[in-house]
Amino acid sequence: RGPPPGRGGLRFAAAGPPVVVTLHNALITGGAVGAVYGALERVVARGATAVLGVSPDLEERMRELGADDVGRALVPAPPHRGAPAARDGVREELAAGDRMVVLTVARLAEQKGLPDLLKAAALLRERPMLFVVAGDGPLDGLLRETISSDDLPVRLLGRRSDVPELLAAADIVAVPSVWEGQPLFVQEALEAGRPIVATAVGGIPEMVGDAALLVPAGDGAALAGALGRFVDEPGLTVRMGAAAAQRALSLPDEDAATDQLSELYARIRPGK
Repeated sequence: RGPPPGRGGLRFAAAGPPVVVTLHNALITGGAVGAVYGALERVVARGATAVLGVSPDLEERMRELGADDVGRALVPAPPHRGAPAARDGVREELAAGDRMVVLTVARLAEQKGLPDLLKAAALLRERPMLFVVAGDGPLDGLLRETISSDDLPVRLLGRRSDVPELLAAADIVAVPSVWEGQPLFVQEALEAGRPIVATAVGGIPEMVGDAALLVPAGDGAALAGALGRFVDEPGLTVRMGAAAAQRALSLPDEDAATDQLSELYARIRPGK
């Protein structure tokens, strides 16, 4: 396939087979890394036969950089294993008592907005809430220092392999990320029927629809306000949990993702 009509520049596919590129992350950093990533984005936009993005902002970014064939990449939801009968045991392990458990599963890295989660925990320290974070990463030491020095109701669990059990024990799911595409943890939370409070970034709003409370990224106070509603408003947990379970029915599965790619490859194959 040669350059599209009306647009110059060499495509990867002009001298070889068509090339499809899937973008999974947004540019959220500066400096040398940001410059290199930005240059690669431009190369992909101008050179690929087709580009798939995991969120609307990535799609728009590629169009702005000159890509002609842009679509949505489907991220299949993980197989739902059902509701584990482990709620009481996990809550006992967490020493949750009668407190609401607010669960976050994330790599302890800058993208995940965990300092904002700690700000929310500080603002809600007088409420009957326990914040639990599963995951590891480069911010582990800094986060532990803040939790200890500010005496926050937050537990860092490290890497865990029992996310379904943690979801069974949780009352609320918090996703404070600076950016996300179609995070598997949000899909798992929807399938588990857990109320979700998340930042309105990347692909999250389209993924959750009305089945989550959305707040701006980088706003710990807004995050605290949304989480606090579950203590103040009787019935909100049940209503949002039911909405999450209903929304999960619309998540793409492996067959949908396979069909999408098969149709794309058939459309762009040489000689068509």
